[in-house]
Amino acid sequence: MEVAAIFLPLIGFLAAALFGRQIGDRGAMAVTCTLVNVAALISAILFVDVALGGDPRTVTLFTFIDSGAFEANWALKYDTLTAVMVLVVNLVSGMVHLYSIGYMEHDPNRARFFAYLSLFTFAMLMLVSADNLVQLYFGWEGVGLASYLLIGFWHEKESARAAAVKAFVVNRIGDFGFALGIFAVFLIFGSIEFDVIFAEAAEHADTTFNFLGYEVHALTTACLLLFIGAMGKSAQLGLHTWLPDAMEGPTPVSALIHAATMVTAGVFMVARLSPLFEYAPDALVFVAVIGALTAFVGATIGLTQTDIKRVIAYSTMSQLGYMFFAAGVSAYGAAIFHLMTHAFFKALLFLGAGSVIHALSGEQDMRRMGGIYRMIPWTYGLMWIGSLSLAGIGIYGVFGLSGYYSKDIVLEAAIADHSWFGTLAFALGIAAALLTALYSFRLIFLSFHGQPRADEKVMAHVHESPWIMLGPLLLLAFGAVFAGVIGYGVFVGDGRAAFWGEALFVLPANDTVEAAHHVAFIWKILPVVMGLLGIALAYWLYMVRTDLPATLAGRLAPLYRLSFHKWYFDELYHALIVRPTAMLGRGLWLKGDVGVIDGLGPDGIAKTARGVARYMGRFQSGFLYHYAFVMLIGVVAFVSWYLIAVR
Repeated sequence: MEVAAIFLPLIGFLAAALFGRQIGDRGAMAVTCTLVNVAALISAILFVDVALGGDPRTVTLFTFIDSGAFEANWALKYDTLTAVMVLVVNLVSGMVHLYSIGYMEHDPNRARFFAYLSLFTFAMLMLVSADNLVQLYFGWEGVGLASYLLIGFWHEKESARAAAVKAFVVNRIGDFGFALGIFAVFLIFGSIEFDVIFAEAAEHADTTFNFLGYEVHALTTACLLLFIGAMGKSAQLGLHTWLPDAMEGPTPVSALIHAATMVTAGVFMVARLSPLFEYAPDALVFVAVIGALTAFVGATIGLTQTDIKRVIAYSTMSQLGYMFFAAGVSAYGAAIFHLMTHAFFKALLFLGAGSVIHALSGEQDMRRMGGIYRMIPWTYGLMWIGSLSLAGIGIYGVFGLSGYYSKDIVLEAAIADHSWFGTLAFALGIAAALLTALYSFRLIFLSFHGQPRADEKVMAHVHESPWIMLGPLLLLAFGAVFAGVIGYGVFVGDGRAAFWGEALFVLPANDTVEAAHHVAFIWKILPVVMGLLGIALAYWLYMVRTDLPATLAGRLAPLYRLSFHKWYFDELYHALIVRPTAMLGRGLWLKGDVGVIDGLGPDGIAKTARGVARYMGRFQSGFLYHYAFVMLIGVVAFVSWYLIAVR
C-alpha cells in the first residue's frame, strides 16, 4: 500500500501526458482524479496503521546510487511524519483535481494541466517519503520543475511566463544552498541516509570543519545551508518574492502550491532533520528569527493588496513564518500541526477565491467586486469559514476552528521558550495575528459586501459555482472546522509522544510544546483577542466608515507605500542584482562572446579566409600569362625551400 499511495499519481501523470490525445481531455481528467483520490484513500488507511497504530516501516525499492563509499537507496520511509504529510498532500491534491474539472472546463489544454497536477503531487510525495537526502533532493527539484510548468501554464501571457521564470530562478538560489548542505552532511557523517545521520548526530555535536577558510561548527553550518533551501522553497523573507507572482497560474495551482505541497516542503525538511537542528542551537535561532520576521512582513503586505489571490498568497507567506518560528523554538510537532490545519483552510480560501473569480467572469481585483454575497451564498459561507479559521477564532476551553488550535499552540510555545528570540517571535506573531484577521475580513467585506463595483455586464452573469467545484470546498471546510480539535491531542497534546514516536526529536531541555501547556492564561487568550479585534477593525473600516481607509492611507503615506510596494524587495533586487547582472551579461556577450571569442575564433577565421580568397581571386583573370607567372613564382618558392632544407 505504501508504494500505491506514492506512485499512483505518477501513473496518472504518465497516462495523461503520454496518451492524452488518445484518451481525450475527459479521459485524462478521469484517470488522474481517480488515481489521486484512490491514493488519498490509501493514505488515510496508512495513517491509521502507521501513525495511530504505531507501526512505522521502511520499504526499500532498489539501489539508487552506488559509487565508491557513496550509496543511496530508493526507499520509502513511512513513519508518523511521512504518514501525516502523505495524507495531507494526497487529500488536498485530490480535492484540487476534482475542483479543476469545473474550473478548467473551457480550457483547451486540460489533459496537459491535469498531467502537471499529478506530476506535482508525485514529486511532493517523493519528497516527504524520502529515506535519504538525495531522494529528498529529487522530490525537492521535482516540485520546483512542476511549479514552473504550472505557474507558466497559460504561457501565452507574458506575466505568466515571467512569474514561472522568477519562481524557478529564485528557488535555484535556495536550492544551491540546500545542495551545499547535503554535501556538508555527507562530509560530517560519511552518509546521507537518515537513519545513519540521526543515530550519529549526538556524536558530532561539537564537530568543527573548515568552511571558506574559517573553522566553524559543523552541524550549525550544515543546518544553515539546508535552511537556505527551505527559505527559497517555503518563501521565507529574502527569498519570498516569487510567491505572490505565482498567482499568475490557474487558481487550482495556487491552492496546490500554497496549501499542502511546495511551500510546506521547507517546514517538513526542518522537522525531518530535527535530530540535526537540535544539536545546532544557533541555526535554530536563525530559523526562529527569519520565521518571525516573515510572519510579520507578510501580514503587513497583505493589508494593502487589491488582488484577491495575492492577499491570500501573502497570508500563506505569513503562516509559513509561524511554522518556522515554531520549529525554531523546537516545537516541531506544533509546526506540523499548523501545517496540517493550514492545508485545509488555505486550500479552502484559494479555491473559494477561484469560485469568486469564476462567478465574476475572471475578475480578481477586489476594488471591482462587492454586492454579490446573496448571489453566491455557498461560496460566501465557505469563505467565512476559511477566514475565521485563518484568524484563529474560537472560545477558550469550549471549541474553536482549526486555526485556533494550531496557531495558539505555536504562539504559546514561542513565549514558553523563555528566550529572546522566542519572545520576539511571540510579539511579531501576535502583531501578525491582528493583521491577519484585519486583511482576511477586508477581503470578505470588499469582495462580497457593499455596492456592486463590477460593470453591469459582469454582474448580469454572476452565478454560483457548479457542485463539482463546491463539493471539494465542503470537504475542505470540514477540515478547516474540525481538523484542529480532532488532531490537537495527538499532535501536541498528551498523546504526542506515542503519536510521533521517533519521527521527531527534541532534547528534553527544549520541550517547548510541554511548556506551552503551562503558560499564563493571558498568553493563551491573547491571540483570540487580537483576532476578534482585527475582525472588528475590518468591519469598522470597510463596512461602517468606508471613507477611513483612504484617509489613513493618505495620512500614513510612507507606511502605506511600504506595504503596497511589498517593502520594495522587488525594486531593491532589481537595482542591486537584476540590472547589474543584466548589464554584466550584455557586456560579456557583446565584448567577450561577440568581440573576442567570435571575433578571434570562428568569425575571425572566416573573415581571414574570405580576405585571402578575395586576394587570390585577383589571379583568376583568364589571361595565360597571369597563370604562367603564378606557376613560376610557385616553382621558385618550391626550389628555394628544397635548397634551404638540404643545407
